[in-house]
Amino acid sequence: MAIAASHSQLLPAPGGPVAGRRHDLPMLTTSSELVSTLSTYGRRQEIYGEGEEAACVYQVICGAVRSYNVLSDGRRQISAFHLLGDIFGLEVHAVYGQSAEAIIETTVMVYPRRQFEAAAHHDVQLACELWSIALRQLEHRQAHVLLLGRRSALERVAAFLAEIERRSGEAGWFDLPMTRRDIADYLGLTIETVSRAVSQLEADGALLRAGARRIRLCHAAIRQLLRD
Repeated sequence: MAIAASHSQLLPAPGGPVAGRRHDLPMLTTSSELVSTLSTYGRRQEIYGEGEEAACVYQVICGAVRSYNVLSDGRRQISAFHLLGDIFGLEVHAVYGQSAEAIIETTVMVYPRRQFEAAAHHDVQLACELWSIALRQLEHRQAHVLLLGRRSALERVAAFLAEIERRSGEAGWFDLPMTRRDIADYLGLTIETVSRAVSQLEADGALLRAGARRIRLCHAAIRQLLRD
């Protein structure tokens, strides 16, 4: 489903938020030159594939998205999870270097890339936002490489859960949209290792669980683990 609208029309109107969208969601820019569409994808539905023309840039309005590559031996390597407000699909080259897929039912704002790039040439605010997004993504990739290379399996899982809690913006209990297989493919572990790590964190009092994906972290225990 896609709904076309000018960017300014999607900003909250005086007296209340736009229906179906969190009123505090940060938008890319207030530039009136951008015309965007809202698109909704079902669980595990592909948004774009590796090697396809990089025609659009996306922002998560609700739901969650994974970016990944399928290796030559068939294994999947997830490089990023995109949550509420995150931007993805920004590419240096003309084609997407990864595939993107909705983890759960997800709604995204879609910006045509050519229009986006043209606006950035003379919209200082938009250009600054793109620069900031690129720097944050580079910082995230560097942190991910360090996590995979320097941390034990237990520490990787603990650091991942702490990151998702921080990005969710929730205090206390929060929901994990991704599966344990997703987490394993992101952290370079097996599903069994992720399960053992979660059980160990629970036994150590570092997290509480309510169902398969709803958890609460004990920040003191997590900090102690990651500091050791």
